[in-house]
Amino acid sequence: MKGKMAAAIAALCVPLLGQQLETRPQVLQLSLKKSVEIALSPEGNTRLQLALESLKQTEDRKNEARAALLPDLESQVTVRNQNENLAALGLNIRIPPAFGFSIPQFVAPFTTVDVRASVNQNVFDFSSIRRFQAAKSSVAAAKSDIDDTRNRVTDQVARAYLAALRAQTSVETARANIDLSEALVRLASSQKNAGTGTGIEITRAQVQLANDKQNLLVAQTQETRAKLQLLKVIGVRLDNAVDLTDRMEYMPEDPIEAEKALKTAIDSRPDWKAQQQREQTAKLSYSSVKLERLPSVVGFADYGAIGTTTSQLPTREYGVSLRIPLFDGGRRDARRSESASQVRQEQVRTADLRDQIELEVRTAIDSLRSADEQVKTAREGVQLAEDEVAHARRRYEAGITNSIEVTDAQTRLDRARENVISALYNHNLSRIDLASAMGKIESIVR
Repeated sequence: MKGKMAAAIAALCVPLLGQQLETRPQVLQLSLKKSVEIALSPEGNTRLQLALESLKQTEDRKNEARAALLPDLESQVTVRNQNENLAALGLNIRIPPAFGFSIPQFVAPFTTVDVRASVNQNVFDFSSIRRFQAAKSSVAAAKSDIDDTRNRVTDQVARAYLAALRAQTSVETARANIDLSEALVRLASSQKNAGTGTGIEITRAQVQLANDKQNLLVAQTQETRAKLQLLKVIGVRLDNAVDLTDRMEYMPEDPIEAEKALKTAIDSRPDWKAQQQREQTAKLSYSSVKLERLPSVVGFADYGAIGTTTSQLPTREYGVSLRIPLFDGGRRDARRSESASQVRQEQVRTADLRDQIELEVRTAIDSLRSADEQVKTAREGVQLAEDEVAHARRRYEAGITNSIEVTDAQTRLDRARENVISALYNHNLSRIDLASAMGKIESIVR
């Protein structure tokens, strides 16, 4: 009976287990290039989606401005039933009875039908033309903003991926430190069994092992957080398991002069192009307000039929209207002053952005130069620390010294390995900074 029950339970559990395996998120293999591709997809990073919507709104505003230069066509059908009081219209005519007829005060209900088409066209309006040109400039700025957003998203993904790589490398280093500590615990035990060691040396090695295990737990927590942040940046569900396929490597960069890098940045950065377009938009808007003082010419025409019967009476009208602005209570002057202020604001922003670009370029070049030296120094430090540990172990095995020397050497090796991780992280981060400052962030993810 028990065997049959167990078999029945197993039969129920197998489909459930299979269903769980099907719904369990697969491990997401992520390289930096793939991470950027996901973030830049239509369903990827939120900032890019919002920027695309802003571009659509700007294009719609351009179409609205263009509508002022196109014909305005309109058709109308009016059916009216009315009963008129002639006295209300001022027609209070009294006919003497001797004439034998009279004019009634009320006109009986009658129906009129008016079918009409009309058109209006701006013939001469410089202000509307300038507004349309300003709207086109805004679209160009919005497109440059899209490119800038893509660069910023790529920069953000690269930084998040690098942080996750650093955390993953720290976990690997922590595991290597544990392996070394476990080997030293075994060595201390063998030395004690051989009569050349003491119990305190075993305890000392076990304390070091416990510290390394604690460091591993901390590194694993940081790795989990870094990978979650990466998933958030690229716009992927946070319950996905992640495996980073790239490794933190040292990729030396050729020296570059600041002036050459600055010229590349000015030629390449989309945020600089967008700011120039915004300044141009402000100037065109100011010009459109100034041109509101000029006369404008509007052509108009309509054609239709109106009457009380099926045989309608055709009517038409066409002409040209000349509009000359005279006085509007000072509204145009206020708008012109406001537009001039907006132009000056954009000019200040342009100058400030250029200074910011130069600051970013020069700072990134200096940081990259420093990080390059840090990597070289850190690697030398690891090599020396590894040699020190090897010498200390041989001396300890030979009974020349105690485990304190080995433990101290191991501590310095742990610190040297962390120095390498930090140096590699700083070097790769400086590469990202320089590429972003020069407007060449896509070169990082090739």
